[in-house]
Amino acid sequence: MSTRVAWGPADRGQALSLDEFLSGEYEEGFRYELIEGRLYVTPVPNYSHEWIVEFIRELFLRYRRQRPDIVNLVSSGARVFVPGTGEITAPEPDLALYRGVPPGPHVDWRQISPLLVIEILGGDDADKDLVRNVKLYHQVPSIGEYWVIDIRDDPARPTMTVHRRRPRSWRKIEVAFGETYRTDLLPDFELLLDPSRG
Repeated sequence: MSTRVAWGPADRGQALSLDEFLSGEYEEGFRYELIEGRLYVTPVPNYSHEWIVEFIRELFLRYRRQRPDIVNLVSSGARVFVPGTGEITAPEPDLALYRGVPPGPHVDWRQISPLLVIEILGGDDADKDLVRNVKLYHQVPSIGEYWVIDIRDDPARPTMTVHRRRPRSWRKIEVAFGETYRTDLLPDFELLLDPSRG
């Protein structure tokens, strides 16, 4: 009887099937994604990352209660399946908003797609959020916007880049610390980009 060794950072780039990925055991302290059929490994983010995630998540949970017709699921554990990439590609955004998710526990991530995804850029692997995910999330037709909230300079004074869907690319919108962002994607929602006032 052999003992299964957990996947870890040394296994980054290892080819895996979706079943192998979903049933695998993983070394703690890292986050794992399946990108183009290969294991992608990054360190677990620090507390400032989680602090920003919770700030944004709480705003969206309030919005979900007010506008369940627009957003009925706010997830900090989503897996987004990207169509048309050949090998299985399923990035895991820091936050994802969904509309029209059926009630109950029997929904598979492969059956639903978000309308908005958010990544918090903390510095360990900037290319993942600024290059890789820009391309991947544009391949998911349901995603109307992709937000990158940058906390590298100062987590208490984040900035944000909004990628707003156009047919063949994204339109980039820069949002400075302390500015308010509104979008037609989320009627009646506004984000004041200042965690101290959330």
